Amino acid sequence: MNLDELKKVLQSLESGEISWNEAYDKIKYQPYEDLGFAKIDYERNIRQGAAEVVYGEGKTKEQILEIVKHMLDKGEKSVLITRLSKESCDYIKGYLPVFYDEISRICIAGEKPSVNGKTGKIVVVTGGTSDIPVAQEAVLTARFYGNNVVSLYDVGVAGVHRLLDNAQVLSDARVVIAVAGMEGALASVVGGLVDCPVIAVPTSVGYGASFGGLSALLSMLNSCASGVSVVNIDNGFGAGYLAGMINKM
Repeated sequence: MNLDELKKVLQSLESGEISWNEAYDKIKYQPYEDLGFAKIDYERNIRQGAAEVVYGEGKTKEQILEIVKHMLDKGEKSVLITRLSKESCDYIKGYLPVFYDEISRICIAGEKPSVNGKTGKIVVVTGGTSDIPVAQEAVLTARFYGNNVVSLYDVGVAGVHRLLDNAQVLSDARVVIAVAGMEGALASVVGGLVDCPVIAVPTSVGYGASFGGLSALLSMLNSCASGVSVVNIDNGFGAGYLAGMINKM
């Protein structure tokens, strides 16, 4: 049940077309739909302000298609799918209109949402080019929720003048997402330059002693800069979603 459907139920109740018990039943039996392999949470948009997101890894292309089709049939205009393989995307494309980004493996089924010009700006920066796939996941997630997003790629501390050359872009941000692997120092540097929240994303980029992103994660957690928070390793989606929430407050 989407917001329009809920509104119709309440209007019918107010006008006397249905009883309290009938209204209760219509709402009570709509919390999720059990497909056997998945339970789709249709009420999440009402509770949290954003619909359920489909995580693509570990699901078959047939399962993903069925989940997405049910969500669209229930009134969602677009569905965000993360970590979707090209093969699964090509399969879904045979049934639904989709946008797909191969770098981030982000897919949008249905309409592509537009940017809300009334919100502030989210700036996504990366330490290096190798961090771009995770950064792109953050960028496209934030844009999916209507945010104005600017990307600054390959501006890490090994050549910090590249970052400083974009100081004005950083100062205009409402939220900054700092994406970096190796030692993860970018988040602390950015945190010391801006007056807005910084969301740090450690990536699994780096040589053996980086331990698949654990070194960057610990560095970011121990940042000496105030206002820096950290999401999980390679979790561009989580950073983009959180940045969007902060931006719209």
